[in-house]
Amino acid sequence: MSFIIGYLIPFIFGTIIGSFLNVCIFRLPRKQSIVSPSSYCPNCHKPIKLYHNIPFLSFLFLWGKCSNCGEPISFRYLVVELLAGLLSLALFLKFGLSLSYLVYLTFSAALLVITFIDLDHQIIPDVITLPGIILGLAASLFLPGMTFLDSIIGTVTGGGGLFLVAMGYSLIAKREGMGAGDIKLISMIGAFLGIKGVLLAIFLGSLFGSSVGLTVMLKEKRDRRYAVPFGPFLAIGAMIYLFWGEIIVRHYL
Repeated sequence: MSFIIGYLIPFIFGTIIGSFLNVCIFRLPRKQSIVSPSSYCPNCHKPIKLYHNIPFLSFLFLWGKCSNCGEPISFRYLVVELLAGLLSLALFLKFGLSLSYLVYLTFSAALLVITFIDLDHQIIPDVITLPGIILGLAASLFLPGMTFLDSIIGTVTGGGGLFLVAMGYSLIAKREGMGAGDIKLISMIGAFLGIKGVLLAIFLGSLFGSSVGLTVMLKEKRDRRYAVPFGPFLAIGAMIYLFWGEIIVRHYL
């Protein structure tokens, strides 16, 4: 029973959320409603039956194919559900059944959606980041270890700092180097994680992003104008801080 409560239920709950996140990832860039119609196959557009829409398990039982047309289903659907389940479990083990668990699960879910949309379309929807900033500021009034002032400073420092960097780069290079979506994303991260969290997320995101970008440019023989989505790396940096940030900052200081 303790195994079910401590591990299985949080994981299953996360996969259910992950199923909804797949809907958001597919529909938001296409400006479709995430509520209606119900889930459908992107190939044949036929509705997916409820018993064929069980998170994680349906993909395995159907061998990764649509039950109607037989076309392959993107493996990403399984990956998103699995990641959401593991994040839910990890957050539950860290915070228990608490307000912190629910708030940071919402935050993590938003970062998952942003990551895959940015990878596919190189956009970060305002419909996620702007409400996310408000939610992060509001949550700081109730979360232990966070204050509203810290949340405000994190929001302003993150967004304002990247805005100045983006403006400076545009003036020097005469082209855009960072989109407004990245600036709003880091503001959202600052609202949830405060000043220390946003600084570490920017540092780690820049480190990972530049490393991957340089590797891709060398491998694909691209020039410096090759654009690498920055959102996923900021999301990774934010999640590292969420789980291990205090340890990292303490060892650094």
